[in-house]
Amino acid sequence: MSTVPAAIQIKVADEVWLATAMLHQRYPERSDFSIDEIVAFARGAHELRRIGPLRNGFYVHVVQHCVANRPPNPGRYRILFETAPSRRRLFRLGDSYHPQREGGKISPEAEDLPENWFTGLFCWYSNWCTETAQRTIEDDPLLALYGSGKNLWSDEHADEYVRRLREGWE
Repeated sequence: MSTVPAAIQIKVADEVWLATAMLHQRYPERSDFSIDEIVAFARGAHELRRIGPLRNGFYVHVVQHCVANRPPNPGRYRILFETAPSRRRLFRLGDSYHPQREGGKISPEAEDLPENWFTGLFCWYSNWCTETAQRTIEDDPLLALYGSGKNLWSDEHADEYVRRLREGWE
């Protein structure tokens, strides 16, 4: 078991990302988690507790600072996405977010984490984002309709169709 060098201090926002990513990875059938579940998991996750006790700011980061679709206060992170009141999941590109969070951090930088720690989570996250985005498009009934009307007027011009509909109007 490796130890964390004293010089490395993981940012609270990065710890939020790590805890939530680990939850998603361990419970792939779950689409989101309650705030309390994320905090309790982070408090008990031995992988994370090797860096020290859970800091006081963790909770407020999960509630506000890291939540992409909430107004920034003051953090502009886009690490989490609020799916419902008190429910969170990791943010994915393509999710909506508050405009003042534009350009905000989405995930930790590799150099901000202890060497070789959590490397697999970054690969998992990349795959999770890609797979979920594809599944969302395929499963969404409105997005599935995209292009379905392209042959609607294939046998007549749109102007002719409208003219035909208006025949007999006074």
